[in-house]
Amino acid sequence: MAQRILVVDDDKEIVRLVRAYLEQAGYRVFVAYDGEMALHTIRTERPDLVVLDLMLPGRDGWDITRIVRADPTLPDIPIIMLTARVEDTDRIIGLELGADDYITKPFNPREVVARARAVLRRTAGEFAPPQIVQIGRLLLDLDRHEVQMDGRPVELTPTEFELLRVLMQNAGHAFTRSELIEKGLGYTYEGLERTVDSHVKNLRRKIEPDPKKPSYVQTVYGVGYRLVGEGKA
Repeated sequence: MAQRILVVDDDKEIVRLVRAYLEQAGYRVFVAYDGEMALHTIRTERPDLVVLDLMLPGRDGWDITRIVRADPTLPDIPIIMLTARVEDTDRIIGLELGADDYITKPFNPREVVARARAVLRRTAGEFAPPQIVQIGRLLLDLDRHEVQMDGRPVELTPTEFELLRVLMQNAGHAFTRSELIEKGLGYTYEGLERTVDSHVKNLRRKIEPDPKKPSYVQTVYGVGYRLVGEGKA
């Protein structure tokens, strides 16, 4: 069965173009032109991915992302944001709310297809054979696609899960931001390197006993990030 993608934008020409490329790539595509229509489609159709414009009439992309991430029945639907705004603060806010990726207009529709394919591949769990990785009180179950801290489940976005997977499977190794993008997200794009910081901030907030003094995901100054056992330097 074809994976299903919801494309949300008030520019109908953009929707038509993105839809055509996604359908040509084999996906089933739903469309919406405003926030309320998008939320209704998300709740009724349960798409595998949402490609979401930031600036929408009514509810904007930030509101939709916030609502979807707060709904316990919709925690794992990945979201790629589209926007003509290029300020880093906009990008960071979107990622901190739980967006999985970010594409700035104008864009090549082939890039949207490539990003969608990479995000859906991560969500489908196409990675190493089933296994459990445990470091300290942090447990990653690849078979069940779950993370636990002290035996309690931790809700992560697909992107957060994949970044944590790379770090935990290579504990102690210092990754550059670009390496984390390539190994965890499945593509390379220099402009995304700064967004890794937002995803790491979210990870720390969810898994660290004290996010301001991280015990697991540590910054390696001048390089990037590494994961270590709790209490180790």
